[in-house]
Amino acid sequence: MNLTISGHHLEVTPALRTYVTTKLDRITRHFDQLVDIKVLLTVEKQKEKERRQRAECNIHVKGSDLFAESSHQDLYAAVDELVDKLDRQVVRHKDRLQEHHHEAPKRLM
Repeated sequence: MNLTISGHHLEVTPALRTYVTTKLDRITRHFDQLVDIKVLLTVEKQKEKERRQRAECNIHVKGSDLFAESSHQDLYAAVDELVDKLDRQVVRHKDRLQEHHHEAPKRLM
């Protein structure tokens, strides 16, 4: 699994990097066939009063790509929301991969 964490208008500190990796461990517990994870952390400088922190993530799994983004005033809260969204998507993808069809019962005649 390749993990890339990058920042836009932001320096990714070691504390922020470890926070993101520990949060993403929750996703790898549910589904271990992740090929590539790219996380982009940005600070939007629209106005000084409304500085928005945004977190985006692309996950390449076997068969498809998953994308989620979240924005909040606090970057750590944005990462928490992002991981919640990704966790739901990964669990739903895992359920789709499993075979849910059963054979029809044979008639007794």
